[in-house]
Amino acid sequence: MGQRIVFTGGSGKAGRYVIKELLKHDHQILNLDVANLDQPGVDTLRTDLTQPGQVFSALTGQMRLIAPFPAEPPKAPDAVVHFAGIARNMIVPDDETFRINTLATYNVIDAACKLGVKKIIIASSGCIYGVTFASGSADYDGFPIDETLDVNPMDTYGISKLCIERIARGFARRFGVDIYCLRIGTVIAPEEYRAPYFVSYIEEPELHKESLWSYTDARDLGRMCQLALEKSGLGFQVMNAVNDTSTVRYPTTQWLKERCPNVAFHREMEGFEPPQSNAKMRKLLGFKEEYNWMMYYPEYELRDGTYQLKATVKAEQECLSNGVSKEGEVDAREEINGEVKQYETPLAAEVEKLTVKEEETPVIAALVGTVNPS
Repeated sequence: MGQRIVFTGGSGKAGRYVIKELLKHDHQILNLDVANLDQPGVDTLRTDLTQPGQVFSALTGQMRLIAPFPAEPPKAPDAVVHFAGIARNMIVPDDETFRINTLATYNVIDAACKLGVKKIIIASSGCIYGVTFASGSADYDGFPIDETLDVNPMDTYGISKLCIERIARGFARRFGVDIYCLRIGTVIAPEEYRAPYFVSYIEEPELHKESLWSYTDARDLGRMCQLALEKSGLGFQVMNAVNDTSTVRYPTTQWLKERCPNVAFHREMEGFEPPQSNAKMRKLLGFKEEYNWMMYYPEYELRDGTYQLKATVKAEQECLSNGVSKEGEVDAREEINGEVKQYETPLAAEVEKLTVKEEETPVIAALVGTVNPS
């Protein structure tokens, strides 16, 4: 049975996909944001979350715009999912980043707890581990990067997320409610897997230590939130909310020992496990990823323990780099949706099949950088 959910920040990139996923489970959702969300069945209430009165009013108001309103007075929601906030450093001055993120979260948790809401989900960030926006090069405190590590970020965005988690912990203790803080990785929407910055994750992993060599598919993030809504009785919890695999084409332990030789391991990591380990979330919530980045890179195959370009693709790239004509190569013919199509290369056929299979999604105009924290 669906729940009545107040979702903050649902108009952002991550929020749009999470709400879309949650709607599959018959939830009734009200979006609190400063921008509208174009999602049928979800109303947006323009709310300044730094104003406690507005937050309290929003959490005790109507969930849907209907005429007339129900005769009975509105009641508090069953759950609150809080994604709103300044998404990274240098969007606004540092003091505003800290003020908005911490004050908005305090107001949301405070109102929800005092209204009797028993389940609150908070968007934290992998930036809390202190490397992403460090002043200069910094090392992680240990591998895997998990929730047992002491966190001491030096940037304002990371510090605000640390404060948010402490606020959540205190309220969970005081009111005996479930508050789950999700340390989200770089959020990747479906249309971004072939964007230059994600291609660089795959082809130039040595450049992306700050991303924790981990990522969070926006649709899988919705599934994480759904699982968190279903699981009760855990009290205060911090969980890394990333996908099951790293963005590196080499086994994780091998890669980390080569790139970070001075960082100690407190356990061996298996296969392509993400350095920002989601083992706790998989254990507590039963999460398993549905959207692996390899779905978007059919030109790679697992060979000799690493993901490598398929021989045909590699040969083609070498021909192109050497200026050799492809004339005379065997064309690829594939039947897609009952229609026989001809392509210049087998790779082109694979990409077309993937595109047809993938659900159509609107292109989101988003600020794209090296990191895209929640």
